[in-house]
Amino acid sequence: MTASPIASFPSSRPRRLRRTPALRNLVREDQLSANDLIWPVFVCDGEGVTQEIPSMPGVIRRSVDLIVEAAQEAVDLGIPAICLFPYTDAALKTDGCEEAWNPDNLSNRAIRAIKSAVPDIAVMTDVALDPYNAQGHDGIVRNGEIVNDESVAALVKMALAQADAGADILGPSDMMDNRIGAMRAALEDAGHIHTTIMSYAAKYASAYYGPFRDAVGASGALKGDKKTYQLDPMNAEEGLRCVARDLAEGADMVMVKPGMPYLDLCTRVKERFGVPTFAYQVSGEYAMIQAAATNGWIDGEKVMMESLTAFRRAGCDGVLTYFAPEAAKRINAGWE
Repeated sequence: MTASPIASFPSSRPRRLRRTPALRNLVREDQLSANDLIWPVFVCDGEGVTQEIPSMPGVIRRSVDLIVEAAQEAVDLGIPAICLFPYTDAALKTDGCEEAWNPDNLSNRAIRAIKSAVPDIAVMTDVALDPYNAQGHDGIVRNGEIVNDESVAALVKMALAQADAGADILGPSDMMDNRIGAMRAALEDAGHIHTTIMSYAAKYASAYYGPFRDAVGASGALKGDKKTYQLDPMNAEEGLRCVARDLAEGADMVMVKPGMPYLDLCTRVKERFGVPTFAYQVSGEYAMIQAAATNGWIDGEKVMMESLTAFRRAGCDGVLTYFAPEAAKRINAGWE
């Protein structure tokens, strides 16, 4: 787009359009609404159970019955989707990750309960093996190597189990090669032609994930790092190639993860591919804002909202954020 010529001062006084709330609203280039938010939530065993997550102040694990209540809260606030992450009992974690495709695992029980009680919300899931893996990796480990093709076969079984349970959106976050194509083919063959895939297409080997691993109980189990399958933080072009690959294999939507440190990728993905593009404001981003706010160093609510507007400005259609309910309340109250 060619820039319009700008008159010189005093003919041009850009502050004219900033003078009142009405004028600012009239010329605002982007908007943030509750419809732009996906709320990630953590599921644990039990009934009536909540568990605090020390590294993520304000975020809790909930038992399935309380996850249903959270889903209803989301709908009431205008949030269109909720994303489930399980806190799996260590006794169920194995090298083969078999619990990942158990029809009655925590995630699948939660999917069915939400879709039964709150049918209007879209339920998104995580498709990765780390919550079920005795070694904490997103893929199966053999002789110290995270093997690709065997992992993809396991992930396909996991995806089918989630689709059978009623998931609306599958979120493959594993970064194995060819997992989108394999899942899409299996979903079609099984009759799940309407199941949507939001691929974690450009997921980086980031230090921002630490609190999340505490939340799902993967921190202690993880052996080594994830650099052989998650992207090098220095590689933007590789990220774009991964997005192109996942779209070619049948992804409906794509995600960049983490969020704010990778806003350049968000913009480039949206501009190059023009597809529904999302970002995940990950646990480390959330925890830093909360920690600074708790210490009185920043205005937490204002920084929360400013951080979320950054995703829209960068071209994202939406964002996964632990701030979703609080942000929706602010938006619905007429945040300016």
